[in-house]
Amino acid sequence: MLRDGVTGDWIGTFIGHKGAVWQARLSSDASLAATGSADFSAKVWDTHTGECLHHLQHDHIVRAVAFPPQSRPQLLATGGFEKKLRLFDLSRPSQNASSSASSPTSPNGSGLPGPSSVFEIGPNVHGGAIKSVLWSSDPNVLITAADDKVIRWWDLRSRTPAAIHELEGALGSCEIDSVSSTPSLSVAAGKSAYFFSGIQPGQLLKKVTTPESIAAVALHVGQRKFVTGGADDTWVRLFDLDDEIELDVQKGHHGPVWTVSFAPDGKLYATGSEDGTVKLWKFCSEPYGLWR
Repeated sequence: MLRDGVTGDWIGTFIGHKGAVWQARLSSDASLAATGSADFSAKVWDTHTGECLHHLQHDHIVRAVAFPPQSRPQLLATGGFEKKLRLFDLSRPSQNASSSASSPTSPNGSGLPGPSSVFEIGPNVHGGAIKSVLWSSDPNVLITAADDKVIRWWDLRSRTPAAIHELEGALGSCEIDSVSSTPSLSVAAGKSAYFFSGIQPGQLLKKVTTPESIAAVALHVGQRKFVTGGADDTWVRLFDLDDEIELDVQKGHHGPVWTVSFAPDGKLYATGSEDGTVKLWKFCSEPYGLWR
């Protein structure tokens, strides 16, 4: 389902999956949407017409999808219960994910797909289901977070990890912030929030441990604040990044809060809960959208 980011108004619905949709992402220019589903498939959609442009069949649940940071992207990365990180070349005809495990690097040395439209990065490396796939600001670096409690930064040129970091708790969310000019990677695991450089693979900037289990976290670098969603309760908490103290608690959800994200302008953040709702919270003092 596609909604207006300011008003929350419904724009349209993408119809075609036959199972729960675990993740949905927009391309940087919002021209394409990608979805990963429990029906063992990922799909790419035209956001203007609602047409399904690509159906990418897998052999198990697809938990994560990611576009590179470019307009009208021609690549899609996927991960899920197969424990496999795959790249699809969307400029070529679709084919089953299982039809090609790997392919040589392209002649220009960019690490992007060569003759085949799909290939696997790092076979047999992930020790658990891949729950998150992210493209860093460097188009040659992909990030994966898996149930084996390891974050990996993959160099697509060598198709090997450029860095890894082991977490101390069960993995929650893993996202790159879309607000700052110097992006950071925010990871929720156990009772801790991890903040990594969004540019330098594996560089841990800060780790903050809280009294409660964290299912999701999002950072606003400019305001030096971060927001968490509770795994064991229904609350959304605001923290000071430097002092590591809780500043505010938002109540309104009726289930665990599994995802949190700041808007690109940093003036509001969204939370998604097991109660079946998405809530938008104002994060500025001036009037914004429907808020006065």
